[in-house]
Amino acid sequence: MVRAGAVGTHLPASGWDIFGDLRKMNKRQLYYQVLNFAMIVSSALMIWKGLIVLTGSESPIVVVLSGSMEPAFHRGDLLFLTNFREDPIRAGEIVVFKVEGRDIPIVHRVIKVHEKGNGDIKFLTKGDNNEVDDRGLYKEGQNWLEKKDVVGRARGFLPYVGMVTIIMNDYPKFKYALLAVMGAYVLLKRES
Repeated sequence: MVRAGAVGTHLPASGWDIFGDLRKMNKRQLYYQVLNFAMIVSSALMIWKGLIVLTGSESPIVVVLSGSMEPAFHRGDLLFLTNFREDPIRAGEIVVFKVEGRDIPIVHRVIKVHEKGNGDIKFLTKGDNNEVDDRGLYKEGQNWLEKKDVVGRARGFLPYVGMVTIIMNDYPKFKYALLAVMGAYVLLKRES
């Protein structure tokens, strides 16, 4: 009795044989695939750079990473930012700022603004869900933020859309599993 998959039987090639598929392509098809991939990547980069120019913000889209701004924004909300330098910063605005020594920008509300006669503006921030202001988050010896610290001002948001980013950062294995599923889908789609 011979079982399926026993010695001497040949299983058909599956979609998992990527290198076999690449070997079967002629040079023109391979160049076309590489060029197609390069165009997708460059289009994404051009869209991102275009958003930077249009919004005036170095990071026009950010994800809220903590619950410090609840109930206004929740963890995983996707924020759309602008940062036009000529617009004055006012108390009550929600800003995204960077603090020296910290890699991740912070999303909090401006609670106090001090404007000097020469036009310099300094301001203090606080998370809506926090008990105290942000002076403990600023670099040592810094009591106020300045316009140069601002990455952008919140102009709109999509609730919970950024949770995918948070999950992929908190659970790296999920990221690889998602990539594997997407790769399998592409390969299976090619076969049909």
